[in-house]
Amino acid sequence: MTSELRIEVDDLSRPQVHALLTEHLEDMHATSPAESVHALDLSGLSGPDVTVWTVWDVNTLWGIAALKELDPEHGELKSMRTSAEARGRGVASSLLVHVLDDARRRGYVRVSLETGTQDYFAAARRLYVRHGFVECPPFADYVLDPSSTFFSLSL
Repeated sequence: MTSELRIEVDDLSRPQVHALLTEHLEDMHATSPAESVHALDLSGLSGPDVTVWTVWDVNTLWGIAALKELDPEHGELKSMRTSAEARGRGVASSLLVHVLDDARRRGYVRVSLETGTQDYFAAARRLYVRHGFVECPPFADYVLDPSSTFFSLSL
């Protein structure tokens, strides 16, 4: 990463963000059964209960993450994705720390997430465990699903 790396709240208006989110959704549908894809599209990410951040190196988009408020004490990490060029550079970790810091400022006591069980999601699962997330039962409106695994972090 360069010193130009910046994380900002995003309004989802830029074409680079649309392209990364399209790639993310396409990969989710390519690796998981349709009923097990819980990624939000642009309209879902535009909801009043969702904050989206992007990470940039100068004018290059390196990643995206969102935090959805489930209730005043519980947030859900959504749409965590880095570009192929950003992988292995600590971008996802930096973005995750930023989102978790914001969750703490909001007064959340817990952040949870759903991710896939397939090998494709192994790096994501390792990232979350490295940051203290532990497996948990389904939360919010999720149900048990062999293609999903759930994690939660007490803040």
